Amino acid sequence: MYKSFIKRILDMAISGIALMFFSPLIIVVAIMVKIKLGSPVIFRQKRPGKDEKTFEMFKFRTMTDKKDENGNLLPDKDRLTRFGKALRCSSIDEILELVNIFKGDMAIVGPRPLLMRYLPYYKSEERIRHSVRPGLTGLAQINGRNNVGWDERLGFDIEYVNNITFLGDLKIILMTIVKVLKHSDIASGEQLIMQDLDIERQWMDENSSKGE
Repeated sequence: MYKSFIKRILDMAISGIALMFFSPLIIVVAIMVKIKLGSPVIFRQKRPGKDEKTFEMFKFRTMTDKKDENGNLLPDKDRLTRFGKALRCSSIDEILELVNIFKGDMAIVGPRPLLMRYLPYYKSEERIRHSVRPGLTGLAQINGRNNVGWDERLGFDIEYVNNITFLGDLKIILMTIVKVLKHSDIASGEQLIMQDLDIERQWMDENSSKGE
C-alpha cells in the first residue's frame, strides 16, 4: 500500500508544501545565480526515470560558460566558481528538483537519477533501480554518496527498491538532513573521486576480454 499508493501522495504533498515554504529562498538564489553565473539560471538535463522513461531534471546552474581562445568550454573545475561550490555543498542547487517531485517525475526518496549514457552499462540486476521513481535522496546518498564505488552505490539502490517502507524512507530523509547540515560525503568539481560508470565498465570489459 505504501509503495504503490501512499508514497506518491506524500511526495506530492510534501514537495508542494516545501516549494511554498522555500519560495523566498528560490527567488533569492535565482537572482544570485543570474548575477554571478549568468543565464540560463536553471540547468536542465534529460535523465532516465521510472521504467527508464526520459524526463527533464531541474537544478540551479553552478558553473559559468567560460571558454578558451578557440571557443570551447573550459573544464568543469575551471568553470565551477566559489558560489557554485557553495550551492553544491549545501545541496541548494538541487532544490528545484522539488518541482520534478511534484510533477511525478521523481520521488523524495529513491535511487538518484543518473546520466542517460549510463543506461547500456547497468548489470541486469541493477536495472531494477528504474522500476521506481528516482529520488532527491536515497540509500546510497546516506551511505557515502560519491565516496563509494559504483558496484556498492548501485547495490544500495537494489537494496532500497527491494525494501521500500515508510519508516525506511523517513530514516533516509532524516539522515540526509543531518549529512547536508554537516556537509559530509559531498564531492564536487575537482574533488570528485568517482569515475564515470560508462568509462569504468568499458575499462573492465576491455580488460576482462584480454583475460586480465
